[in-house]
Amino acid sequence: MKNKIFSVIFILLISIVLISLTVSVSAKDKIVFADPGWDSVRFHNGVAQTIIEEGYGYPTDVISGSTPATFLGLKEGDIDVYMEIWTTNLGDTYYDSIKEGVIIETSVNFNDNAQGLYIPTYIIKGDSKRGIEPMAPDLKTVKDLKDYWKIFKDEEDPSKGRIYGAPPGWKVDQILRAKVKSANLDECYNYFSPGSDSALSAAIVGAYEKGEPIIAYYWEPTWVMGMLDMTLLEDEPYSEEKWTEEGGYACEFAAQDIAIAINKDFPERAPEVVEFLKNYHTTSAMASESLSYMMENECDSREAAVWFLKTRVDVWTKWVPEEIAEKVKEAIK
Repeated sequence: MKNKIFSVIFILLISIVLISLTVSVSAKDKIVFADPGWDSVRFHNGVAQTIIEEGYGYPTDVISGSTPATFLGLKEGDIDVYMEIWTTNLGDTYYDSIKEGVIIETSVNFNDNAQGLYIPTYIIKGDSKRGIEPMAPDLKTVKDLKDYWKIFKDEEDPSKGRIYGAPPGWKVDQILRAKVKSANLDECYNYFSPGSDSALSAAIVGAYEKGEPIIAYYWEPTWVMGMLDMTLLEDEPYSEEKWTEEGGYACEFAAQDIAIAINKDFPERAPEVVEFLKNYHTTSAMASESLSYMMENECDSREAAVWFLKTRVDVWTKWVPEEIAEKVKEAIK
């Protein structure tokens, strides 16, 4: 009888220890991603999270915030992985952090990107199917905008046009404000900063559906660029001298490496995940297509990520060992 009681107690103690270890390991190994507020980074988070959870068995989480706040979180270790860093936009903030050794760049996610001031193409070429006549057939460059401010009148201040910039808290918001001043566009335009990425995209889509004129900052890859016919206005050729705060960022945005970076301590915790992130590479077209799918099917970024994993097996299976790929495939059937 005593032996039986001892056995039961022993089994209970072992169970408690195992449960404690499981909880401890789970809490310790949670991998945290940054969400600085735009759809494409959420899509890439979704792809990486699904592979990590289903293939490698780690729980994941996301911390949302402005670009400066989430990047600070990456540096301090509150965030482990940043899937989409626009390196030129962050500039020295990013490169100095690498030099200081507080973050590590694992790979370039994609580099076939663009950003700047866009207008609907029908403003230049018209749209015969919708009965829209060209409004400004000679509008080609950012500097040309001075001659066309009346087309883009600000409803709240009809004495000027309106340029939709980036949401507050984004580094590019500061860049755009400086660009508007250096091009003297502040003389005839009001710079308007939407409250969020979704507010900015809603303004563009709303104007587009009505066939109305709009000038807005945007970038590729996005579902907006995947679904709408937009034209990026030309600017002065990129120059390191002009691309400074003192120079007013008076030139085009250069195509840049959109990097994946991790906190310096992360490799010790999940070296196999770091190897996966080193292999992670996509294109703007892949993301835009997936984000268009998300909007057309009214699903979230995580569902769009699963759709990508199902339809682009040829791409992501090269990032991971075969046994990991099989686990992910089984999980997303």
